[in-house]
Amino acid sequence: MFNRRKAFLRVRLALTDSVLTAVAFIAAYLIRQHLPALREFYFEKPLFVELLAGVIVTWLVAGSAVGAYQIPAFHQAGWTIGRIVRQALWGGTAMIGLLYLLKLGDVSRSFMLLFAVINTVMLLAGRLLVPALGRGVAGGMSAKRNYVIVGTGDEAAQVAQLVKAEGGAAAQVLGFVKESQDSSTQVVEAAHARIWELGELTQLLKDHVVDEVIFAVDWQRMRELEPVFESCEEEGVKVRLVVNFFPNMVSQVSLDRLSDLPLLTFVTTPDNDYLLFVKRTFDVVVSLAMAALFALPSLVVILAICLTSKGPILFRQQRCGLNGRVFTLYKFRSMHEDAARRREEVAALNEMDGPVFKIANDPRITPVGRFLRKFSIDEWPQLINILKGDMSLVGPRPPLPEEVEQYKQWQRRRLRMRPGLTCLWVLEGRNQLDFLSWMKADMHYIDHWSLALDLRILLQTIPHVLSGKGI
Repeated sequence: MFNRRKAFLRVRLALTDSVLTAVAFIAAYLIRQHLPALREFYFEKPLFVELLAGVIVTWLVAGSAVGAYQIPAFHQAGWTIGRIVRQALWGGTAMIGLLYLLKLGDVSRSFMLLFAVINTVMLLAGRLLVPALGRGVAGGMSAKRNYVIVGTGDEAAQVAQLVKAEGGAAAQVLGFVKESQDSSTQVVEAAHARIWELGELTQLLKDHVVDEVIFAVDWQRMRELEPVFESCEEEGVKVRLVVNFFPNMVSQVSLDRLSDLPLLTFVTTPDNDYLLFVKRTFDVVVSLAMAALFALPSLVVILAICLTSKGPILFRQQRCGLNGRVFTLYKFRSMHEDAARRREEVAALNEMDGPVFKIANDPRITPVGRFLRKFSIDEWPQLINILKGDMSLVGPRPPLPEEVEQYKQWQRRRLRMRPGLTCLWVLEGRNQLDFLSWMKADMHYIDHWSLALDLRILLQTIPHVLSGKGI
């Protein structure tokens, strides 16, 4: 299934879940109000609306976090049941936290239980027991889409396989069109599909229901096929072009415009402006909340640093940020004042390979600094870096400029994501990983980034820090 269509179907699933969750909330509220032998229970109207909105958002975030909106795997019954149950558990836990924050500790537990049960049943019914909804979600506005593929080579055969695999029963490949008289058809003949001559395409569009035409031909032949493009355009059929200018390309490709000039854009890092804006907004809101929470404890930390060792309160260091921009990173000082001058003395104790310098039990660390590092308290001032836009809550850790100078070319791609306080490699054991595994973990994060992944990493980082493993 094409990515834009997947995104559209995810939105439809989220809207459906929102409606079902609202209905379940209202149903549970009405049932609880009329249950006999239980104390009176009601919400004031403004609170009811606010709580309903909060519950819907909570359930959507929980669904996204557990992968309930993945396409097309959602139509598998066992997979769906597992995701919906997990969504209910996460959503229910978050709802309890929401009620606590709103100081609604007297909310009826029977109401909460009723809502959780009704909502879970309704969400499952919406995915599994309503065939019309299932067909609508799987196929969009029509049950089937018919495709014709221009090309008869290996790439055309691969496109046909992907269309069938991704679209399932909703996708049908009518056949292939030879891009020239001398084109070999040996590859696609094995699929027992019908093959047309190029000159038959216009009549093919008249005689058959064709939803889309996909061109999977060598880019050098595209100029010769311009009349075929015009024919499809005149017919009004949707046309897609396989971009194979660079066969080993791993970039995501999108079409943009500079004024009226069309541009193909290639990018190998997250590039969705809307999602990145949400990520940045989340960084600012959470960082402000954490800064307020840590304000008084930070005064204690500052006092402890001043009383136990000489030197500045904050440690400042130049690091490389987004796209290699150099910025000043802040930490609470955890080492003695002469730590930089003593680096050569402890160079042999370095426990990391590659360009990174790291010692778990560095003798230059002060007693207070050891405690600060154990619970990642020394990282608190980096909230300033996040608010300034130098860093994010989640992202590859910012490297030193001298480390970046020793990177291989493929390792420099980690600079194309805003650095963060925590990332995947931290959770996998920051000092236990060799440098190559560390780099691969960062690349995996970049290649699979999503808001749900950020949330999962943050939630897993909390017990990691509280247990004294640090970040």
